[in-house]
Amino acid sequence: MSTESVSDVNMQKPDTEGPETAQPDEDETAGAAAGSVSRLEEEGDIAADYLEELLDIADIDGDIDIEVRNGRTYISIVSEDEENEALEALVGPGGEVLEALQELTRLAVLASTDNRSRLVLDITGYRQERGRELQQIAEDAAARARETGKPVALEPMSAYERKIVHDAVADLGLVSESEGEGAGRHIVVFLES
Repeated sequence: MSTESVSDVNMQKPDTEGPETAQPDEDETAGAAAGSVSRLEEEGDIAADYLEELLDIADIDGDIDIEVRNGRTYISIVSEDEENEALEALVGPGGEVLEALQELTRLAVLASTDNRSRLVLDITGYRQERGRELQQIAEDAAARARETGKPVALEPMSAYERKIVHDAVADLGLVSESEGEGAGRHIVVFLES
C-alpha cells in the first residue's frame, strides 16, 4: 500500500519566532495561512497513518491520497481494482460505514493534535458520486417547490450531505432550512418569502 501526500496549496512555512504586534501585516497574515495549511497537512498525515494501519489490520488493499483545499483536508482511499469489494464494504449501505470511519479518523487526529478536524474521507469515489445524486435531489426538490408553491421536505441526511444540498438549492435561487434532530435531521426547500 502506498501513501501519497498531495497539496494544491503552495505556501511558505510560518515564522513562529519574533515579536508580536497589535495588527498583523501581510507577511503575518500569509504566515497564519501557511500555518493553517501546515496544520491541515499534519492532519492529513495523521489520518493517513491511522487509515493505513486500519487497512493493514483488515488486510485490505488500497492507496491513500491526501489533498488540502478550501481549508479542509480530503483523504481518499482508492484501488486500482475497479471492483474492490472490501473497500466497497467500508462505504457500507448509504455511506454509513464511511461516515463512521470518518468520525473515527477525526477522533484519531484529535487525540494526536488536540485540535478538532473537519477532514473529509472518501472511499472508492463514493462522495463524488453521491454529490451528483444530491445535486439532482436538490434540482428535483426545487422544481417541485416551484410547481406547487409549497415547501418540499427531503429525506434525512448527514451534515455534509445537507451542506451540499443547501448550496445547490441556493444556486438555484431558492431557500432551504434544516429541520429535525439527530438522525432525522432533514432539509426543507421552499420559495423565497
